[in-house]
Amino acid sequence: MLLGNMISDYVKGKKKWDYPPPVQQGITLHRYIDEFTDGHEATREAKSVFRPAYRLYSGAFVDVVYDHFLATDAELFTAESLFAFSQTVYTTLDNFIPLMPERFAAMFPYMKSQNWLYHYQSRWGTQKSLGGVVRRSAYLTESDTAFHLFEQHYQLLQDCYRHFWADAYPEIRKKFGELTIQP
Repeated sequence: MLLGNMISDYVKGKKKWDYPPPVQQGITLHRYIDEFTDGHEATREAKSVFRPAYRLYSGAFVDVVYDHFLATDAELFTAESLFAFSQTVYTTLDNFIPLMPERFAAMFPYMKSQNWLYHYQSRWGTQKSLGGVVRRSAYLTESDTAFHLFEQHYQLLQDCYRHFWADAYPEIRKKFGELTIQP
């Protein structure tokens, strides 16, 4: 399921059915989380921080910001447990490189060697991730404004994350349970 969750953004539409059932379940979970996130009132508020400068890409920047707050959430991770988690993810994904979509497979060595999952906890790592949104976009040219907005509205964005996560966590656990009990 982990592989599907990680590659979901690189698997378009019905291509999901080209993967084994556990990967399909991960893709389904990721898409469910995306839909829940996009529809949540706290996410709409967080997007308003980035929308004037980045319009439709505001959601992608909020995803990075939420990853930062997830990585710094003391109820979920310590620095040591986040590092261990990131290493487990990379080791697990190493077993599925042949199944990875080409674009994800090309990016994965950088993700792993630079430990993106772990570095979300730092502002520096978050700044690099915001830059990654720009590199993968068709129309954006800079991420300095996004990082400035992240720092300027840090408390508001953290409050949005906390409000969102309080609702999202039980929903995600429920959906995960539903997906893992299906044949």
